[in-house]
Amino acid sequence: VSLQAVSKRKANSMKILNAKICSNGQIFDGEVTVDGERIASVTPKETSSSSDETIIDAKGMYVIPGLLDVHFHGCVGYDTCDASKEAFDKIAEYEGSEGVLAICPATMTYPEDKLSEIMDIAADYESPEGADFVGLHLEGPFINPNRVGAQNSDYVQKPDADMLLRLQERAKGRIRICDVAPETENAIDFVEKIKDHVASVSIAHTCTDYDTAMQAFEHGANHLTHGFNAMPGIHHRKPGPLSAAADAEADVELICDNVHIHPSVVRLAFKLFTDEHVILISDTMRACGLEDGCYDLGGQQVEVKGNLATLASDSATIAGSVTNLMNCLRCAVKTMKIPFASAVKAATHNPARSIGVLDDYGDVEAGKYANLLILDEELNIVHMIKRGKLVR
Repeated sequence: VSLQAVSKRKANSMKILNAKICSNGQIFDGEVTVDGERIASVTPKETSSSSDETIIDAKGMYVIPGLLDVHFHGCVGYDTCDASKEAFDKIAEYEGSEGVLAICPATMTYPEDKLSEIMDIAADYESPEGADFVGLHLEGPFINPNRVGAQNSDYVQKPDADMLLRLQERAKGRIRICDVAPETENAIDFVEKIKDHVASVSIAHTCTDYDTAMQAFEHGANHLTHGFNAMPGIHHRKPGPLSAAADAEADVELICDNVHIHPSVVRLAFKLFTDEHVILISDTMRACGLEDGCYDLGGQQVEVKGNLATLASDSATIAGSVTNLMNCLRCAVKTMKIPFASAVKAATHNPARSIGVLDDYGDVEAGKYANLLILDEELNIVHMIKRGKLVR
């Protein structure tokens, strides 16, 4: 790999040559020109270069968009629910260092006063370094108390549209995804009332049957949180929310850490939903990036051993993940045998579309932010470009 900064007269002007560009499910040879913070052009062949550009020769390597994680809770000892600028900064810094260049972290199940503190931090937050903060995912508290998983059942409550709108006002519109169990009281009415105030309404932590899930999708839900986890599976006479999501052409999140879902089921999900609707997520908690030990998640103790995190009070209950999204992408491709282009689309284009930020993120395309990863054939990050700046 040759990297030559031939001049600094024009900041953030660069060309990436001889690349295999992977974007929106396609792989093609070409070059990428960056001007300032955004991609200026993507062309199928080499064009002339000027003396004031940084030139990166990416021969034999892939250029992909920076990843976007729309569902994770924390990392390196910090959690979104810490509700502090320090926590948001540390989370963004770690994620950015691992190739996740845009983040939409998730909250846990808490009462409104606690969630409001998180909204206040998120409202005006901009990451000084690392991943771009693009919104919040409200995973709780409108879930089924009988399917809480690692959420805290003490704070579960019925769907409350007025509460969601109050939180959204506190967050200055930065809640991008809101979860709900559609079988709970007033849930369908809740979906109808909030669907225009968030990009995605997601079915989650649910005991719903197929018909109720379809009703939710018909009223505006369009997303399924950590598919196959904390919900009924697919039974040939009781198809449940997964089949409903497929019929409704909704998006489904998958945690490809080789813990939450068997590789065969991941392959099945890609066949069922296609790479148009699969979204790779990490669902990491604060232990991600740290050693084994005991950690907190939503007020509950979690024991971490290797890549497995379980509740200390119930070792059978998985408590989030400790595998970041870049490693989930590698696992999906190298272990689970998902086609590379499909896996990249599921970790870039699809999540950006699902939360309404596709104008700026998710593709190697002119006009979008120059958040780019250059990977070798083993999917190691060789170079990283953040908002047009070469940071690795």
